[in-house]
Amino acid sequence: MKHFEVNFDGLVGPTHNYAGLSFGNVASLNNANAISSPRQAAKQGLAKAKALADMGMVQGVLAPQERPDINTLRRLGFTGSDARVLESAAKQSRQVFLACCSASSMWTANAATVSPSADTSDGRVHFTPANLTNKFHRSLEPQVTGRILQGTFANDKYFAHHTHLPDNEHFGDEGAANHTRLCTEYGQAGVELFVYGRHAFDSSKPAPTRYPARQTLEASQAIARLHGLEDESVVYIQQNPDVIDQGVFHNDVIAVGNQNVLFYHEQAFYKKDEALAEIRQKFGEKPLHFVEVPTDQISVMDAIKTYLFNTQIITLPGNEMAIIAPTECQENEAVSRYLEELVTKDTPIKQVKYFDVKQSMRNGGGPACLRLRVALTDTELDAVNPNTLINDNQFARLNTWVDKHYRDELREDDLRDPQLLSESRAALDELTQILNIGSVYPFQQD
Repeated sequence: MKHFEVNFDGLVGPTHNYAGLSFGNVASLNNANAISSPRQAAKQGLAKAKALADMGMVQGVLAPQERPDINTLRRLGFTGSDARVLESAAKQSRQVFLACCSASSMWTANAATVSPSADTSDGRVHFTPANLTNKFHRSLEPQVTGRILQGTFANDKYFAHHTHLPDNEHFGDEGAANHTRLCTEYGQAGVELFVYGRHAFDSSKPAPTRYPARQTLEASQAIARLHGLEDESVVYIQQNPDVIDQGVFHNDVIAVGNQNVLFYHEQAFYKKDEALAEIRQKFGEKPLHFVEVPTDQISVMDAIKTYLFNTQIITLPGNEMAIIAPTECQENEAVSRYLEELVTKDTPIKQVKYFDVKQSMRNGGGPACLRLRVALTDTELDAVNPNTLINDNQFARLNTWVDKHYRDELREDDLRDPQLLSESRAALDELTQILNIGSVYPFQQD
């Protein structure tokens, strides 16, 4: 039996814009109100996905959310025609309106937490959509995300889908952005690392003071229970409150893992030595590589600016690992020098490949933010909706779809244009047919 790690990248939605909605995300705040390019963003994401497929990786895509979110605006009291709802919301409550136009679902590392069948008690792949309660614009996503995942992984013999956790800050869950899995082979039982920012029910525990800790320990524990994970295969690690207060809003901004490699910054974890010792103990005698980046080589600020740790580490055919990095890493002297040295050291990481994902980076998401990792056996892969997987034909079809429906530029005033809503719905309606995921959007179900 063969085993794969499949990366499902989020397709960038037609309303991709820079509204600066994410407090605690430095890049998002710094680029607020800049002119965006939805077409360029979508094509950059597709190009990265196709490049990984060309490297021999199995690569898929996940559909974006419907935006503007007219249904939510109506729930909030805006009435009349769709055009009237858009106009009233934009005039009366700008921040609410912008939140309901966000294309943030492109960052599918926040879509869900996934546990492969090798780790779960019932031998199925488990999915729990993230509730994303800390940010209003992202809290609108879980229901549709769940339907998209069910349309992608539809066979309940192999896949188990859970409802997102309660919509409450006590169970704040940010998905795979705070979850890493270590293993020797993708198909073998591994150790799942749940990184949390705070204890929801014990305010005496350490927590950040400037920016919010979005993931709670209690949410992580709930997901482990839902997925049927045994205690010996789970490690709960607290993220360093100090780095959250410096703008490290998710663990995947300061650490990333793949198979038997954990790549992390010196300041990533609270009580780091204890956490690493527990990981090593539960991982067993098998080879395990802790690649720690010292502060005196790469500052936390440089890590955030370049998203050195929001890179993907992938295992190429032949078992050599490569880092998929944004071009910002290449453009930073200290980070570029560090990566050049890293590939010469005694670790499985032997290549670095740079990609231009600047449209995403400006809103605070690097290559790792753009993908949801799903470890599958060959039998499970055969059960995945094949229309969601990238090959030459589907790549060409999706690029044509983007060219047909997406605008070159988008300004804030454009978001209230009823024509943009019509364009977005037409695009998504066609996309559900291209991907064959069914009627997942409210406008298709009304």
